Amino acid sequence: MTHVLTYGLGSLLAFLFIATLVVAFVKDITQKKHTILRNYPLIGHFRYWFEDLGEYFRQYLFANDREEMPFNRATRGWVYRLAKAETGVIGFGSTQNMKETGAILFVNAPYPVLEEDRLPTPPLVIGERYSLMPFAAKSIINVSAMSFGAISEPAVRALSHGAAVAGCWIDTGEGGLSPHHLAGGCDVIMQIGTAKYGVRDQAGRLSEPRIRELAAIEQVRAFEVKLSQGAKPGKGGVLPAAKVTEEIAHIRGIPAHQDSISPNRHPDIGNVDQLLDFLARVRELSGKPVGVKTAVGGWLFVNELAEAVHRRGFEYAPDFLTIDGGEGGSGAAPQALADHMALSISEALPRIVDALIETGLRDRIRVIASGKLVTSAKVAWALCAGADFVNTARGFMFSLGCIQALRCYTNTCPAGIATHDRRLQRGLVIEDKAARVTNYALGINHEVDMIAHSCGCRHARELKREHVRIVQASGDSIAFSTLHPYPVAGSKRW
Repeated sequence: MTHVLTYGLGSLLAFLFIATLVVAFVKDITQKKHTILRNYPLIGHFRYWFEDLGEYFRQYLFANDREEMPFNRATRGWVYRLAKAETGVIGFGSTQNMKETGAILFVNAPYPVLEEDRLPTPPLVIGERYSLMPFAAKSIINVSAMSFGAISEPAVRALSHGAAVAGCWIDTGEGGLSPHHLAGGCDVIMQIGTAKYGVRDQAGRLSEPRIRELAAIEQVRAFEVKLSQGAKPGKGGVLPAAKVTEEIAHIRGIPAHQDSISPNRHPDIGNVDQLLDFLARVRELSGKPVGVKTAVGGWLFVNELAEAVHRRGFEYAPDFLTIDGGEGGSGAAPQALADHMALSISEALPRIVDALIETGLRDRIRVIASGKLVTSAKVAWALCAGADFVNTARGFMFSLGCIQALRCYTNTCPAGIATHDRRLQRGLVIEDKAARVTNYALGINHEVDMIAHSCGCRHARELKREHVRIVQASGDSIAFSTLHPYPVAGSKRW
């Protein structure tokens, strides 16, 4: 009897399987949307399956260590080792192609700095003399803007705890300040995005009581007005409805379970004078430094900014500028903007610094660089180019365990970083990942100092453009100070 039942069940399953194939065959051959499926029913599905899986298999089986985008395996491995506090020592030579166009080569000193002559890299004060509560920032590397919503609660908490131990700040991103940003006791820069999430009234305008309330929190050290970001200049942020939980909606001041869509610019900031008015208003309300984050498409913005500051007074200037390269972006963005909008950080950063020097504003405005600067070499280059600090989002995402699955916008992040699925978040253990965040930040600062000492500098803030060379198309390198010579300070008069 048992054999009869088994045989009958097997026959039924076989019939159902064949019937399913027949239905799929008929559906494929009669549909008009996909040519491949119409011409090759059933087997045509393998093409789409392999296309979907291709980006995952490439990074493990086919791409070499230096060719994958947006971050290759060598770069990811570098970050992973720092985050795990593993040695950065390699054997048998570098796999870096030192003849590749754009490669960074530092100029080693014939007599590097002895250990007893080295100095600790000093902090820099943001907002000194122009805000009531200036902010002394200790770490060169800091956590770039990532909103609670775009990334998960345990990810934000791990970043907060890790940043506190490392002594670096965390930027809230445009999603507003959450309790999770404050959980570890780290310094926080509160970003004001185009929708003014977290600082808006019921009509969506800037709420002065809310600014005062946030400024009263000691951990909130500064405010950052976001004009644009490198991933998608000219377009506001989008958080899909699936990610807009009750908690996130409450923090942002919007309805839950509906798409969170930011305007493509601040409705009340349409020119440079309105921008300076807005900065002055937030600085007066908060008593804390106020800066601007923007991607750069040319020199009109900084020239107009300088002209307006000279006309109105240095007290109206932003306390810092966060320059985001067009290659930046930890979240979702339209490919047309991600691929083709705004200058890369390699071009934008030195040009902006030059413009500030020429207009006599360099000592007034701190410069923060952002845009795929995830390794100590890239951070050291940014200091040579003129940055005071470096922000990175994806570097810290890798330290949290990001595997570059490229699914940040789908709420299915396998590492638990960019998802609100509790099952997937379970794999992100806050205590363990916080330690890796700390290791990464401290490791970057340590390696940047190591590069500086090899260049003959006592600490990282002594790095200058003459300490780095850039490989050209010919395969030969040229001094960065030749590519971007320092302008004469104050040479542009208003």
